[in-house]
Amino acid sequence: MAVLRVHEWGPPDGVPVLVIHGVQNTGVRFRRVAQEGLPEARVMAVDLRGHGGSTWDPPWGADTHVADLLDTMDALGLERTTVVGHSFGGMLTTHLVAAAPDRVTRAALLDPAVAIAPSAAAQNAESTRRDDGWASPEEAREARAAMRPPHALDSVDEDLRTFMRRDDDGRYRFAFSRTAAVTAWGEMARPPAVLEGFGGELLLVTALQADLVNDRLRDRLRRDLGDRFREVGIDAGHMLFWDAFEELLGHLRPFIGLSPVP
Repeated sequence: MAVLRVHEWGPPDGVPVLVIHGVQNTGVRFRRVAQEGLPEARVMAVDLRGHGGSTWDPPWGADTHVADLLDTMDALGLERTTVVGHSFGGMLTTHLVAAAPDRVTRAALLDPAVAIAPSAAAQNAESTRRDDGWASPEEAREARAAMRPPHALDSVDEDLRTFMRRDDDGRYRFAFSRTAAVTAWGEMARPPAVLEGFGGELLLVTALQADLVNDRLRDRLRRDLGDRFREVGIDAGHMLFWDAFEELLGHLRPFIGLSPVP
């Protein structure tokens, strides 16, 4: 397995928080969450295998990702930690909890992609496989800005500066392996992980405009965790940590055990 690249912010003795990003994503996108939203915590956001600065070598299945996460936790000296996972990272968080429940104190799933419809997984995988990128940074910025609400446009330039690269064909693309991402979309169609061995609390944060979280996941969490499972909804799109920053932190901070206002 591998020790992943980690983007780390905050005091070394702060409350540890491990962040797991979604597919086609990077840990560096959580800089604002860490520095402005959780400044007193020790936030460690990984680049998953096949993404950013971590190894792009296969295999890329969920079990390998979980093994990488555990190796990285060992390297960071994290015996137990809070885990926050977004999208595919939320799915991986559930598998990490299932595999090593004693290593996770509490888990927050930010609009997780778990047990999604196979047709949706296949469509997204095909779109990823055909990624043509952009002809110029200006074209990339225009396309990305069109995906963000006006109050979150400041995320675009930083994102392009830190995660975009020019490939050998001269096109500009985000720095992730397309084959790793295709594999990830297939994994997101798997049934929910069984968490009955987990003794901690779990917070599910649903993006109400995304329509991604489904009752297969909710039923599994209720069955396994009972009153240690709680769900909140935010009226925003899938990229909650950009588009609903303040509202998300309003739920995340007390769940982690921090005061409501940083």
